[in-house]
Amino acid sequence: MGAGDKLFYFPTRAVYGRPETYNLAYESVNFNYPGGPMLHGWYFPANGEPRGTVVHCHGNSGNITGHFEFVKWLPERGWNLFCFDYRGYGQSEGEPTRQGTVDDAHAALDYVLSRGDVDTSKVVMFGQSLGGAIGTVVAGQRSEVRALAVEGAFSNYRREAAFVSSGNAFTRPFAGWLSRHLISEGLEPIDWVGKIAPRPTLFVCGTKDQIVDYHQTVALHEAAGDPKTLHVIDGGGHTDSTREETGRSRIAGFLEQSLNGQQH
Repeated sequence: MGAGDKLFYFPTRAVYGRPETYNLAYESVNFNYPGGPMLHGWYFPANGEPRGTVVHCHGNSGNITGHFEFVKWLPERGWNLFCFDYRGYGQSEGEPTRQGTVDDAHAALDYVLSRGDVDTSKVVMFGQSLGGAIGTVVAGQRSEVRALAVEGAFSNYRREAAFVSSGNAFTRPFAGWLSRHLISEGLEPIDWVGKIAPRPTLFVCGTKDQIVDYHQTVALHEAAGDPKTLHVIDGGGHTDSTREETGRSRIAGFLEQSLNGQQH
């Protein structure tokens, strides 16, 4: 692991919100990757007959008590939803690493697939920011993921580090050097996205994203196989599309059409 790899993770144990605030039914569950730390997640059953099950991979800061807000609308639209914390986040034990976060997403998928109330042929993944990078790798490795949607996802860890460093006046002159020498290589989303096809993929990004250069999401789309869809939001910021009805409908529509075998 590179000396700067840990800068990708900003976990907290704080509680930002609760499902009870929105009258959401849920189960608090524990699970783990074989040999890994105990992890924690929330399973939200769909309202009515499930359309399928969404595994949500969240971003690099906080924990699920804040990130579930991005996807809390899915159960009312007929989707089972599983939100989980990577190791070191929230109630999950351990310390986050690149390999560890990917292992944890595999474990989350395995947990969902083990549930008797889940149709294992209708499991999809939605990742935002760092979670989009992690979800891309896992979807590329696991055929059980029937479709993948990502928002504000980066394509390469060093490229992302260089982008963030270039936004700081002090580190800007050394951005490229810092990323090459402090950030390790491996498990790059750009190396795995092409392995997802022929399963559908959706890539969402905003042109005013200050956290992830939207061109990285575009690069993921370019490297993906068909069927694939790219939606670039002119003036859009970082992972804010699901705060509005248009963005929510786009994600839900894509997932439903993907499971129905429709092309995009």
